[in-house]
Amino acid sequence: MDLQTRKIEFVQAFLKLQSEEMISQFEKLLRNAKQSESEKDFEPFTVEELNERILQSEKDFENNKFKTTAELLSKY
Repeated sequence: MDLQTRKIEFVQAFLKLQSEEMISQFEKLLRNAKQSESEKDFEPFTVEELNERILQSEKDFENNKFKTTAELLSKY
């Protein structure tokens, strides 16, 4: 059975579900799968990249290119 057929059969079976608990379990499973997938794409910064970001942040702070916590909280 090819992937497209399997997906169609899965969706058809899913649409027939009446149990809210089972639907919640599928939603949770899908969220976890998406999160796991996005974590695979994660690439941590190198030490050099981190140091560059620190230097840039310090320059921004010295040049008043920052927002205070109060400014952020009032906006969001």
